[in-house]
Amino acid sequence: MFSTRFSCCVAGSLFLLLQACADISAKRTASSDSEQAPESEINLNLPEADGVSFVSDAEPEVDATFLDKGFAELVAGDHREAVNYFRRYQRLESSPGVDWEANIAVAYDKMMPESPYYNPKAASESYRRLMRVRPIDITVHEKVLMMRDSLEIFVQLHAKIDGLQKQRRYLTENLEKREDALKRLRELTLGQ
Repeated sequence: MFSTRFSCCVAGSLFLLLQACADISAKRTASSDSEQAPESEINLNLPEADGVSFVSDAEPEVDATFLDKGFAELVAGDHREAVNYFRRYQRLESSPGVDWEANIAVAYDKMMPESPYYNPKAASESYRRLMRVRPIDITVHEKVLMMRDSLEIFVQLHAKIDGLQKQRRYLTENLEKREDALKRLRELTLGQ
């Protein structure tokens, strides 16, 4: 009985081993056939777009304004070229809305520490002036709106920084006076 079971187990094992080898050779043959076979092109039967063209987000806009080119240069870190584009946009498009947009963009650039035009006080003054003469009933570029909101935050932060620096100067002067008074008091007590 033992030998019968043993021979059945050996026969079953050999059968499974042969089947596994056959599967491996079939996969190798299929993979070599797929390497040699040219890839077929998939054609989708989609309806015509009726003359409507779609622009992908990945493709750059062909007819970009100088404002958009200025944004691109600002993102790339070329502040001089960005300001040049903003000024060109302002000269070529001349309208109150365009002037306002370009001036907000230039003020934003002046607030950036890595910009060669960095001047937070001038940027703050420009921002305050621009907020007083903000044009009404115009469509403003969304990036300019983000710049405006960022400028507001930067102006508030610089005002707080200035306040803290004044407070620090006052405390430093006060501390120096106290140290001088303690030094004189120590000299008087030790001198007696």
